[in-house]
Amino acid sequence: MRASPWIGSGPFLWLLAGGALTVVGIAGVAIGSTDIGWASAVRTLAAGAMPAGWVDAGAVTDAERAIIWQIRLPRVLVAALAGCGLAVAGVQVQAVFRNPLAEPSVIGCSQGAALGAVIAFVTQLSTRSTLWLPLFAFAGALIALFGVHAMATRAGKTPVATLLLAGIALGSLMTAGTSLLISLSLVDWQVTSEIVFWLMGGLDGRSWDHVWACAPFVAIGVSLAWWYVRDLDLMLLGEETAASLGVDVERVKRAVLGMAAMLTGAAVAVSGVVGFVGLVVPHVMRILLGPGHRALLPASGLVGAAFLIACDILARTVRAPGELRLGVVTALFGAPLFLYLLRKRQVEMGLS
Repeated sequence: MRASPWIGSGPFLWLLAGGALTVVGIAGVAIGSTDIGWASAVRTLAAGAMPAGWVDAGAVTDAERAIIWQIRLPRVLVAALAGCGLAVAGVQVQAVFRNPLAEPSVIGCSQGAALGAVIAFVTQLSTRSTLWLPLFAFAGALIALFGVHAMATRAGKTPVATLLLAGIALGSLMTAGTSLLISLSLVDWQVTSEIVFWLMGGLDGRSWDHVWACAPFVAIGVSLAWWYVRDLDLMLLGEETAASLGVDVERVKRAVLGMAAMLTGAAVAVSGVVGFVGLVVPHVMRILLGPGHRALLPASGLVGAAFLIACDILARTVRAPGELRLGVVTALFGAPLFLYLLRKRQVEMGLS
């Protein structure tokens, strides 16, 4: 797949994506039920981030400062981290399966994270500390990956087709477990409503604890992913070709899928189940930039972060003071775009 000729070079798109991320990030801090001007938001952020006296926050009140630093900024950062993690995980999964329409859920990670979170809700651990929910969701994603890999691996080999089937099967089993726990908890309406809202995705009530719970795993996962860009490029040529060029195919598959699981688990742990970010963003970036992962991976991370922040802004402003669920908003944007891309792919392949 060739990059679109009008887009120019990878660094140009990185700059464009970085600028978009900055703009939507500031918008996420400024826009809300209490409207804070963009200039005031920028001054407040700068004044809080720099040594005292370097920046004059002007006429920003203590209440506005508290809103920005204690409520909105953590929410924006969580959205950015989750969007970046899901998009980079999508790039990795699509490379391993050599299919631009693959996403992390095909290896059961999203379903495992959802089951882990539901267990935290049902056992009431989520009410004791804000960290229990992300920890259980993260553990669920990793357990799902280990289970899928164990089922698909024979004699040290993990065929992609078998891995896909195992992921679908285990994902369905974990979804059934999630549904079972929900049905058993129906007698407690409060717990059931919390579970349902979480499964629909959302960033309401996110705090700095959620930022610190997610940030290390996303930072580690994205950093490690960069070391495998050459291997991912070669994997697109086929496993036999990659092996002939010096790639340890089985080791790379284990490492890349492990990183994808870690990124997905970290993102789902703090944002709930949010679909289409790991599917649509990498696919669109591949159309614009081509298949080279040295450009594709960072661009997808930046655009994924900006996309989820923008969706969260819509989720909390369309029917303010209430909120739409974040997963609903991403689906409303992602599903039509996915259907368009799928149709376009069918036409390119001569299937219609």
